[in-house]
Amino acid sequence: MSEDGGAIVRRWLLLVGVLASAAGAASGQTVLERTRERADDLQLGSYATSGQVEQMARDEDYRARVWETLERMGITKLYLEVYRGGHTVAPAQLIQVRDWLVERDIEVVGGIATVPGGDVGVRQEGPLGWFNWQNAKTQRDLERIIRASAPIFDTFIVDDFLCTGDVSAESRAAKGDRSWGQYRRELLTELSQSIFVGPAKEANPDITMIVKYPQWYDRFHLHGYDTETFPRIFDRVWVGTETRGRNTQRFGFVQPYEGFVNYRWLAGIVGAKIGGAWFDHGDCAEHDFLDQAYTSVLAGAPELVFFNLGNVVADHPDHAKVVAQFEQLADLAAFVREHPVAGVPAYKPPNSDPAGDMYLMDYLGMLGISLVPVHEFPQNAPVIFLPAQAAADPDLCEHVRRARARGAHLVLTTNLLIVWPHGRELATALGVDPNLSSAPLQARAGEAIVDLEAPIEAASQAGDVVCIDGTRELLLLRTKGNLSLLNTHTYNQADFDAVGEVLLCPRRLGLLSLEGEALSALRRAFSAGDQPKLEGPASVTYHPFVGATRGACVVQNFNDEVVEVSLVLPAERIRWVDRFAGTPISGRAIRVKDGVRLSFPIPARDRIWIWPE
Repeated sequence: MSEDGGAIVRRWLLLVGVLASAAGAASGQTVLERTRERADDLQLGSYATSGQVEQMARDEDYRARVWETLERMGITKLYLEVYRGGHTVAPAQLIQVRDWLVERDIEVVGGIATVPGGDVGVRQEGPLGWFNWQNAKTQRDLERIIRASAPIFDTFIVDDFLCTGDVSAESRAAKGDRSWGQYRRELLTELSQSIFVGPAKEANPDITMIVKYPQWYDRFHLHGYDTETFPRIFDRVWVGTETRGRNTQRFGFVQPYEGFVNYRWLAGIVGAKIGGAWFDHGDCAEHDFLDQAYTSVLAGAPELVFFNLGNVVADHPDHAKVVAQFEQLADLAAFVREHPVAGVPAYKPPNSDPAGDMYLMDYLGMLGISLVPVHEFPQNAPVIFLPAQAAADPDLCEHVRRARARGAHLVLTTNLLIVWPHGRELATALGVDPNLSSAPLQARAGEAIVDLEAPIEAASQAGDVVCIDGTRELLLLRTKGNLSLLNTHTYNQADFDAVGEVLLCPRRLGLLSLEGEALSALRRAFSAGDQPKLEGPASVTYHPFVGATRGACVVQNFNDEVVEVSLVLPAERIRWVDRFAGTPISGRAIRVKDGVRLSFPIPARDRIWIWPE
């Protein structure tokens, strides 16, 4: 079949799917019946904490409310926690609740939150309520719980507390000359096998063991989450995509793109072992919960796990939106499985340190740059983003040499030039003093106050984007040949220490206030100097797809007001539809050199799936 003929058939099949979904909704199906039918495309689950599991076992009225919630939300899988914070659910109660759910055709998974409480284990000496995993009592107590729980479940998940920040004398002695990060990763790698997977499979040889990573990917290596060894030990990997509200301090100023980055990066590392995306209600105003669902699906998640069941029972303004848009989410999930989001590869090797580029990928994604994190150097990509994390690769020098030889465009950060031993050569090629050092400061770019990594004084080279600090013009961005330098600072350890933060973004950044030529220039750098495909304000994300019908993409508006966006689509068609809504896109299209420029509004906190009519 010709390429054009194949495209016609694919569009016809997609249209049939849309019509079938609409017909199912009109036929009087319940939400639960619809989600069961489409579980192969997208499954909905929820996690019940140990107290909620015990309440289900004891309280018939609560069980009725839970069942009403599962039906209302279309949840077909429930995770039953056996232990949290000193509270252990009796095996008889676990079996009772498990069987009650199985009778109703709800898939059941066991789970554990490895946090101290009561007489279980020993609490760490450190700022968070984690375990001292070096202590023998912690190890014995957790192994005992796993051995008692494993025979009850076919599948079991370890929630995101398989980490430590303990600095006790006991841990210091065990650490020896190793860094804290190396010691903790090696310790928890060993205990993942000896406490969790090994004992669980001895008690139940057929059990599937899951490890769930939290969302703070640029801090994993410091607190024991090894992204190379854990996936080899556990059978499956789930990923936290809980970004919550991006403008509040309660859970950090985490950007929505972080959920995409975290899931896609780990999916690349673990391959076929990747599983569900996990997010919660914490700090979620209206739209935040639904945003997490779409971001998770765009990253490739086949399952959404809502934490926690008690919050789902209590309801949230976005629950009705999730139910109303389930078909759109499922359609997108099925499509992304065949056509993952494409973009500029952003290189972050496993267990790599970000220096002052912590969570930078999240912010660049929120500037409308389609970044896709990768854990191996992208050998054939035409444009490659190399932040400080890339310096962890001992072969980076040879990778860069080959990439430059074949004409690839490299976008580098000042932090990479500082922490990488070969950074001086590239600094010289960019016309920058090779004796760079980290000296974060703030300067003005138009109306935006931007954090710079170093006070690099601009030499008025054509194309430079500069910031103003008093009478000085300091470099924000320079492109020279096939190299671009991005002189930004996000966060380093000093920023965390200043506000007592451990894991999440410690303060707002002015980077998302960029506009006008500065924003356009930044987007051009990631387009190898070409005109960027997306034009419009910040806090709009752009997700094109691999191998999809030409021009198909999803654009999301995270602003609290309607925005106008323009896209250059590589196609001849000038009529487009929003596949989410099934309606023509209200805008205007004109032919340009590279295809069609489509200009259209996006409502506040909404998204459009652009599809050729």
